[in-house]
Amino acid sequence: MITAAQLRAARALLGIDQKTLAGLAGVSVPTIQRMEASQGNVRGVVDSLIKVVDALNGAGVELVADGSISGPAGCGVRLKSTAEQNASSEGEGGRVGG
Repeated sequence: MITAAQLRAARALLGIDQKTLAGLAGVSVPTIQRMEASQGNVRGVVDSLIKVVDALNGAGVELVADGSISGPAGCGVRLKSTAEQNASSEGEGGRVGG
């Protein structure tokens, strides 16, 4: 699962707006707006959610699950290491950022 706060934070880390994320994910801007307005976990069509998560992943963002090894508790977002970014973007249409 991804939370609305994670989604907004991921966009902020990448320095992109909702329109850019929508384009990367192949979904509409209102879809991104609805996802970001969700309370807690993002709600919506699973296919659209997968597209958004895949777009963020391809752009170099790692979504950190609740209780993952990156922290003692809670969920979050972080930029991937350069090696992880290169591995995840192979075969994908490119990535956002430097």
